[in-house]
Parts: sequence; structure tokens; C-alpha cells
Amino acid sequence: MNKSTSPAKPEVAGTRRIADMLQLLEATVPIQRRIVRAGDTVFQVGQSFGSLYVVNSGFFKMVNLSNEGREQVVGLQFKGDWLGMDGIAAGHYGCDAVAIDTGEIWSVRYDALMQAALRTPALLTALHEAMSRELVRDHDSLLSLCTLPADARVAGFLRYWADALEQRGLRNDQITLFMTRAEIGNYLGMTLESVSRALTKLARGDVIRFIEKGRRDIQIPTVEALTRFIQHTAAPLERAAALH
Repeated sequence: MNKSTSPAKPEVAGTRRIADMLQLLEATVPIQRRIVRAGDTVFQVGQSFGSLYVVNSGFFKMVNLSNEGREQVVGLQFKGDWLGMDGIAAGHYGCDAVAIDTGEIWSVRYDALMQAALRTPALLTALHEAMSRELVRDHDSLLSLCTLPADARVAGFLRYWADALEQRGLRNDQITLFMTRAEIGNYLGMTLESVSRALTKLARGDVIRFIEKGRRDIQIPTVEALTRFIQHTAAPLERAAALH
């Protein structure tokens, strides 16, 4: 009798998917590699579209201008994520892509990518999957902003960061936030003070711990504790909504 094969854990499957996609790109399309450091811009809003970018290492933020002219963080990108897809339809990039840590970005000419995708169906599938994940991520982010109280938003942000690291085969019990409290608040639709209060509340409840060398280095004893905190904090709002 053949033994049944159990499905791979999500983090293992995620690591394998990213590795396979990067390997597929290397094998099928010309790639330009660029080392970036914190603050380096990959492309800017309004710049003519010609290439897509893939994160090979490091962390990146997507930044746009609000109606009031303020910078607005609209996305975070990790290893294996694609940058610049918003430029496909409009013919120009819709936001700035900025490195928030030292890393490596791969640049792929869009026309060369499309030609390679016609020859290699697996590459076209990888592109479609990347677009689908981006849509799901945007939906989840909007849902969080619209429905979760401030403390739960910050906990959800930390859980998202920890999950992203785990899916890439990296340790997620200790993370370094390469964003200031103000940038996190900007991304979550909160004030700097609200972010700081939420982090302090999480630390007092031992859901997170600040590492001695700096308050941007955070220890997460268990990701499940973050999930329970989100559920507990959101419960009163859910009960109130059910009564109306």
C-alpha cells in the first residue's frame, strides 16, 4: 500500500514557490540585477513604464501622494514580490518604489517577459498568480482598515510581517521593523501616537517584547498570541455591529 503524502506546510510551500519562480525567471528571460540600500528609489510615480521588478532580497515600500500632497505608504513588498504591475495598464508607474533595507532587485523588460511567457506557460501562470495575490492583499488591507480598531490593526500588521517572513523560510519570532512609527501609522491610517500606544499595549500584555538594543527590534513569542489579541480586540465591535 502506498503511503499518502501529507501536504506541505504553508511556509515550506511558500518558500518553494518563490524559489521556483525566481529560478524560472533566471532560466527564461534576461535579468538586470541591482543592489539597493535604504532610501534608494527603484522607480517613481509618473515614470514611463517599461519593466517589472522582482524582489530577490530586502524590503520595499510603495509610496503615493495623498490628495493633500502628503506621502502615503500604500504597500509593502518582500522577497518574491513583483513591483510595478500598476504601470501595465496606464503606461506609467502609479507610485514610488523605495527600498527600506539593503537588498537586491531584479529588473525584467516587460516586452521580453511577455515573449518568454508565450514560450513558457509556467511563467505566464506565475505572473497570473502574482497578480491574484496582489489583489487579495489589497482586499485584506482595505478590510483591515475599514473594520479593525487601532490596536488590532497594529497587531495585524505585525502578524502580516511575521507571516511574510515565515513564508520565505526566515525566522519570524524576531523582526526588525524597517519603518518608523510614523510610516506604520501612515500605512495603517493611524497617528504616530496611536501606533506607539498600541505597541506599548501589546508589550504590556506580553504579546510582543521590545529587544533591549532598540525599540524597532521586536520579539514575537508566538504568532498565535497576535491572532488572539486581534480577535479579542475586534470582538466588541463585531458584537455592536450585530445589534444594529
